[in-house]
Amino acid sequence: MSKNYVIGFPRIGEKRELKKVLEQYWAKQTDFDEVKYVAESLRKRHWTYQKEAKIDFIASNDFSYYDNMLDTTILLGAIPQRFQHLKNEELYFAMARGNQDSVAMEMTKWFNTNYHYIVPEISKDTKFALNSKKVIEEYKEAKELEINTKINLIGAITYLGLSKSVDNSDVFAHINSVVDVYKELLLEISKLDEEIVVEFAEPLFVKDLDTKVLSLLKPVYDALSSVAPNIKIVVTTYFEHSNEATKILVNTPIWALGLDFIHGSKNLEALEIIKNSNKVLIAGVIDGRNIWKSNFEDKLALLNKISNVISKENIIIGTSCSLLHVPFTLNYEEKLDSEIKSWLAFATEKLKELSLVTKQFFDLKLSLDDNANIKKNAEENAKRKISTKIHNAKVQDEIKNLKVFQRADKFEDRIKVQREFFKYDALATTTIGSFPQTPEIRENRKQYKANAISKEQYEAEIKKYIDDCVEFQDEIGLDVLVHGEPERNDMVEYFGELMEGFAFTQNAWVQSYGSRCVKPPVIFGDVSRPNPMTVEWIKYAQSKTKKVMKGMLTGPVTILNWSFVRDDMPRNEVTKQIALAINKEVDDLQNAGIKMIQVDEAAFKEGYPLRKENIKAYEDWAVENFRLSVSCAEANTQIHTHMCYSEFNDIIKTIEAMDADVISIETARSGNRLLRIFKEVAYKQEIGPGIYDIHSPRVPSVEEMVEQIKALVEVLPKEQLWINPDCGLKTRKWPEVKESLKNLVEAVRIVKNS
Repeated sequence: MSKNYVIGFPRIGEKRELKKVLEQYWAKQTDFDEVKYVAESLRKRHWTYQKEAKIDFIASNDFSYYDNMLDTTILLGAIPQRFQHLKNEELYFAMARGNQDSVAMEMTKWFNTNYHYIVPEISKDTKFALNSKKVIEEYKEAKELEINTKINLIGAITYLGLSKSVDNSDVFAHINSVVDVYKELLLEISKLDEEIVVEFAEPLFVKDLDTKVLSLLKPVYDALSSVAPNIKIVVTTYFEHSNEATKILVNTPIWALGLDFIHGSKNLEALEIIKNSNKVLIAGVIDGRNIWKSNFEDKLALLNKISNVISKENIIIGTSCSLLHVPFTLNYEEKLDSEIKSWLAFATEKLKELSLVTKQFFDLKLSLDDNANIKKNAEENAKRKISTKIHNAKVQDEIKNLKVFQRADKFEDRIKVQREFFKYDALATTTIGSFPQTPEIRENRKQYKANAISKEQYEAEIKKYIDDCVEFQDEIGLDVLVHGEPERNDMVEYFGELMEGFAFTQNAWVQSYGSRCVKPPVIFGDVSRPNPMTVEWIKYAQSKTKKVMKGMLTGPVTILNWSFVRDDMPRNEVTKQIALAINKEVDDLQNAGIKMIQVDEAAFKEGYPLRKENIKAYEDWAVENFRLSVSCAEANTQIHTHMCYSEFNDIIKTIEAMDADVISIETARSGNRLLRIFKEVAYKQEIGPGIYDIHSPRVPSVEEMVEQIKALVEVLPKEQLWINPDCGLKTRKWPEVKESLKNLVEAVRIVKNS
C-alpha cells in the first residue's frame, strides 16, 4: 500500500522561471510556445523531484499558468459573456488580467492565505460544459515520464461556494450542472489507466457551513463515486477542521479523506467516525503553510495518537495542504545565517521530511543517511529552543510595561483639528503609496546590495526618482502626495530588514497571484526597531513640495500575516512586538513634521480564522495591536490605513474599532456594494474607495472615472470621500500610471464643477 501523499507542489519554478516567461509574453518579448515549453519543463522537474523523494501520491493538474480556480472556470465552460469572443491564451489571460475592452474578473484571497484566486462569475443563465483537455493532457504527460499521478480538481461545492453571483441568483442552483460536467470528465479519466486516484479539493468544508450546503455533500459524492469503478475519489480539506463534512462524507462511496492536523487539530475529534467507516485517512501532518523544520518526535507522537484510533493500514501520511504556500528550496540560500537556516524546511525539504516520517511511522528500513538525518533533526530542533538569537530581554520588558493602547482624542474631535490643519477639500485626491518599480530602480538596489556601487550613488538614484515622482504628482494636481517608495523592495520585507528578529532569504519566493511573487520575511525572534526606518526619505520628499507628503508604513498585523512567523510564541504576542516598533516610527515621523501617516493593513482580513468561534479573539488582538501602533499620534496627525480584497460585511464594526481617520479600500472590481456597507452602519471616518483597478494594465477613461465618482457620491457624502486608485502602483508601468492618474484628477475636477 502507498504510504505518503503530497496535496500539491509550487509551480512558479525554483528560480521563478514561470514568472519570467509569463512577463516576457505579456510584454510581447516572446510567444506563447515559449511559455508552454517552460511550463512543461517545470512540470517534469517538479514530478521528478517528488518521485526521487519517494512520494507515492504525486499530483497532476496542480500546475497553472495563473490560477487553478481560473483553470476550473475554463474547464467547466463558465466563461463570462464579455470574454466569450476570445480564444485560448488570449481568453485565459483576459479573464485574469483584463484587456482594453473588458475589466478582469475579480480576484480575492484564498481562504486565510496570501494566495489570490480569480473569482468565478455565476448567473442564473450560466451554462456549464466540459471545455478543456488540460487535466487529461497533464496526466498523460506524467505517464510518459513513468510517473503515475493522482489528478487534482477543485470540488464542485467549493467552486460554487467561492463564486460570485452577478445577478443575486443562487450559485448552488447549478450544482447538478457542475457535477454533470465532472461526471463526464471522470468518464474520460477512467479510460486513462486501470486505476486512478482523483482528488477533489473541498477547503470550503472547513468553514461554518449552513444546512443547505451540507445537504449537498452526500448527493454530490454519491454521484461522482458512481461514475467508474477504477476511479478512487479522495476529498481533501485544509486550513482548519471539517468535522461536520467528515460526518457526511464517511457515508459516501469515496475512497479517502484528506484532513489537516496542523491547522485543524479538532480533526482529531472525528477519528472515531472515520474508523467506523473504514475510509482511508490522509493525515496532513507536514506543515504546508510555514517553513519551520518538522520535529520528527512531535510528528510521530501525533501520528501515533491518530493510529490509536485508525488502523495503520488505513493511514497515508500527507502534507497539511498544498506546498504552493511555501518557498521551493533552501538550496540557493547562501547568505542566510547558518543557524537560522538549520531551523527551516521549504518545499523540497518537506518532501524529504515526509519521506523520513513515513519510514519511521511504518517501521520501514532506514538507511545510514536516514538515521543521520533523523539524529540531525533532533539536534537542530533542540538547539533552536535555547538559541540566544531568539530572546531579547529589553523587548520583553517593554511589552510587559505597556500602558497606552489607543489615541488620546476621539475621532470626532480629531477630524475637526485635521481638516483645519490640512485644509483639504471634499474628494481629495491621493494614491495608495507606491509608484512603479522600474528596472533601473531594481538594478540600483541590486547593485547596492552587492556592494557594486557606493551608498552615495545608490541614494542619488533614489532621490532622483523621488524628485521625478513628486514633480509629476505636483504637475497633475494631486492633493496629497507620496514619495513613491523607490527604496523599498517589498512593503513587508523593507521594514523587516530594518528591525531585529527578522531573517531574509535570497530566493524564497512564494506565488501571490499570476506572476506576482512575494518573498516573506522569517520572524525567528523577538522584534525591535533599532533606528528610524522611513523618516529621512519622507522628510526629503516633503522638502520637494509645498503640498502634504504622506508617510508610508506597513501595519503590524499585515507584517505578521505576510511573514513566516515563529511557532514558539503566540501570534498575538509577536504582533504586539511589531506594533511597538511601528509606534516608535509613527512618533518619529510626526516629530519630523510628517503629519499624515498611512499605516497599511492590507492583510488584516486574511488573518481571520475560518471558524466563527475563533474570530472574536483574533479581532480583539489584531485591533488592539493596530491601535497600539498609532497610539502616539497627536490630534493633528492624520492616520490613514489601506485594506485589500476584503468583504467588509462581517468586519465593518472591527474596522470602526481600528479608529483610523481615513481608510482606503479596493472597490474597482466589485462596484459599490462594498461601499454601501459603510453607509448602512453610518461609518463616521473618511473613506477612499479605489476608482480604478491597478491589477490590470488597462487605462480607464476620464468618462469612466467620472461615472465611478458620481456613483460613490450617491452612496456617501462627498465630504467623507477621498479619491484614489485601488491599491499601490508598484507593479504597473509609468506610461499607464501617468495617463490613469491624469484621468483621475481630471475626473474629480469635472465632478466638482458639475
